[in-house]
Amino acid sequence: MRPGGSTETLDDIELPLPDRRAGKVRVSYSLSPTERLFVTTDRLSAFDRIIACVPSKGQVLNQLAAWWFEHTRDVVANHLVEVPDPNVTIGRAAHPLPVEVVVRGHITGVTSTSLWRQYANGARTIYGYDFPDGLRKNTALPAAIVTPTTKAHDGGHDEPISCADVVAHGLVPAELWEQVQAAALAVFARGQRTAADAGLILADTKYEFGLAVDTGELLLIDEVHTPDSSRYWVAATHEERLAAGDEPESLDKELVRRALIGLGYDGDGDPPTLPPDVVAAASARYVFAYEMLTGLEFVPGETPIAARIARNLAPRLAAAAARPGPGDTT
Repeated sequence: MRPGGSTETLDDIELPLPDRRAGKVRVSYSLSPTERLFVTTDRLSAFDRIIACVPSKGQVLNQLAAWWFEHTRDVVANHLVEVPDPNVTIGRAAHPLPVEVVVRGHITGVTSTSLWRQYANGARTIYGYDFPDGLRKNTALPAAIVTPTTKAHDGGHDEPISCADVVAHGLVPAELWEQVQAAALAVFARGQRTAADAGLILADTKYEFGLAVDTGELLLIDEVHTPDSSRYWVAATHEERLAAGDEPESLDKELVRRALIGLGYDGDGDPPTLPPDVVAAASARYVFAYEMLTGLEFVPGETPIAARIARNLAPRLAAAAARPGPGDTT
């Protein structure tokens, strides 16, 4: 796996736009009453904490998400409008649903919300599903399942919740939740097929959905099938590594999670500093995943990154500045 190019990273950015919102990885602004502008930084999060900045990560996430949005548009509508810069997406403004929609095709994971960690700790009813004894880590489930979590705020952790409780707790109305689950499973099936064609296994993923502010239409938002939101394994080595009791060859953040656990960190307190070789390996995996899935060569954007973004957004920023009144998106 080759590195992505420049070692420069984008940790944050300030733009002359209203309604700034900073997430773990993305910074967004109101561009108009019906559009938001999203900048994907190189920040890497794990265990619901910002851990490090990884070269090329933001560009990979932004461009790969855009590729997937285009390739799943026939399954469910999404927020993608335009990609004016390698690290920037302009999307339809939406009211996000208050749950993260995780779809799992394998029993795996090391975090507190993962199937395997809960199963290994003795749980047999997880997310409202009953699991038999004798399951092995990293093996396929009979069918993909939806396992939602609450959304963490102010440094908290996502918490598991059953599909029934999503409706019972009033988080999402029943009819809309049925739409969300059907869309999530259909997009996941598309992702599994596409990944298989690329020699990869899509083991699980996280989706976010929202309702368009102008039409109320259900939209797939945020990102889709990136190494941040999805767990990818190399198919060619999977069975051999499974038989040997080794972990799968991964192209996602699991490398970082395992490194953190190896340093004695499980999500509580301040995270340790990642070794440079782990950061470099993570960067190479992001780029490799992009090229495997899309069949395209990754071309690093020009540096300095912030200056390039400002240049590429100049027409949009000028138009926004000339528009009367503040942006009115949520």
